[in-house]
Amino acid sequence: MHTISRDTPALYLTAAAKDRLPVFRTDTIKVITCKALDEARKSGGFAIYAYVLMRDHFHAITDSILKPSKVIQYLNGIISRRVIDHLKEHGHNASLRKLRRESGARRHTYSLWEHHSNVLPVFSENMLMQKGNYIHQNPVRAGLVQRAEDYHWSSARIWKRCPLEDEPLMVDIDCINWRRA
Repeated sequence: MHTISRDTPALYLTAAAKDRLPVFRTDTIKVITCKALDEARKSGGFAIYAYVLMRDHFHAITDSILKPSKVIQYLNGIISRRVIDHLKEHGHNASLRKLRRESGARRHTYSLWEHHSNVLPVFSENMLMQKGNYIHQNPVRAGLVQRAEDYHWSSARIWKRCPLEDEPLMVDIDCINWRRA
């Protein structure tokens, strides 16, 4: 169980696609991304408390077992590999051209992400609720749905205790040791 505090904050993460390209616009890519988020969580041994996957970015709240840079490395690295592999396997050459890198220390041909992922420590339950609400309202603000729980690619339903049978990604909300009951 994780108690959110100054000593053990949660992490609020935002990662945007390169040039804000709508990489995550198809359900196929969203499914791949949700599976990659789950794989990253298991590989890194961290929890995911909330998430939303938008057309050109995602937000997540995780625990702070690892350094923030390591969590980002797991999340962005695994998502990038899975999405780019899918684009290659299915001949999405126009998309790959848009993700092509000019150069890089690691000699990767493609880059899915802007290189300025945002990580913010979350020190209190109030702040966790504020960030969770912000994440879940993202599709509403974007005009994609009327109610947050109607957007398939977020943890809003899980937070409202009404998950779907085919939920794309279960989150670890029950691993939080809430100090206020």
